Amino acid sequence: MARDGAKRAVLIAGPTASGKTALAIERARKSGARIVNADSMQVYGVLDRLTARPNPDELAQARHEMFGHVDPSMRYSTGAWLADAHKQIQEAEKENQELIFVGGTGLYFDALLNGFAQVPAIDPGFVAQAEKLIQDRDEAGRMALLAERDPETAGRLKVADPQRVVRALSVLMATGKSLSAFQGANGPGLLDGYALEKIVLMPERGLLRRRIGERFEAMMEAGAVGEVETLLARDLDPSLPAMKAIGVGEIAAMLGGEMGREEAVEKAVTATRQYAKRQSTWFRNRFGYWSFVDPFAG
Repeated sequence: MARDGAKRAVLIAGPTASGKTALAIERARKSGARIVNADSMQVYGVLDRLTARPNPDELAQARHEMFGHVDPSMRYSTGAWLADAHKQIQEAEKENQELIFVGGTGLYFDALLNGFAQVPAIDPGFVAQAEKLIQDRDEAGRMALLAERDPETAGRLKVADPQRVVRALSVLMATGKSLSAFQGANGPGLLDGYALEKIVLMPERGLLRRRIGERFEAMMEAGAVGEVETLLARDLDPSLPAMKAIGVGEIAAMLGGEMGREEAVEKAVTATRQYAKRQSTWFRNRFGYWSFVDPFAG
């Protein structure tokens, strides 16, 4: 929000390693805004470096909220994120403070702007079943499976990313109803009445690929291995979202002697690049009306 009392928010989305944190901090330092996390992996504690959360120096430069506030033993849903984001919006309004939402999880931004279906809580067992169904399928295979099981929801998806397909399948198995049936009763968006600036950071593909590789190497040097050791020591359910963060499985295999450091890094970097490609496709398809910016051009 601004000193004139107008309600304002900046939304900064983009694939991993696209420079979102730097831009958010730059904007927050100018406006005094609070930065609210909109990344589904950066909500979890322990994995500070492996999820590329802002480091201590970055955190000291602006107010940050909803980073690392969820224990890795929890399954944190889009609905839970939206409830937490609502609290941040209410607090910012009381303090006449602008908001900056930053992250790479498109579903969070979609829910923030367009509302979110109040789907009943889904037993983790159904989520695990859905994940098993899609684990060996590419995007076309995931779409074909969803079209067979839930054609209505499949018809509404432009991109059959794993998270959305698992969500739709697990809801169908748990409730016997299509996710689309619930989505028809979305609540209102939380930023109605706000002046919004919507930005998608989209670096040149080759540069983004290089940044991903360099960043993962930096993560390894900065303590990512110790973070995974801490996580593994807790003997958590391997189906938990935090346990599926990119790099956890690869580093765990390295620690267990199943692969060397070089192979673990290579596999994690490849998985990250594939994830960034899916993110980029999602943002282009769903947020094509946002302002697309190459933060490293020129």
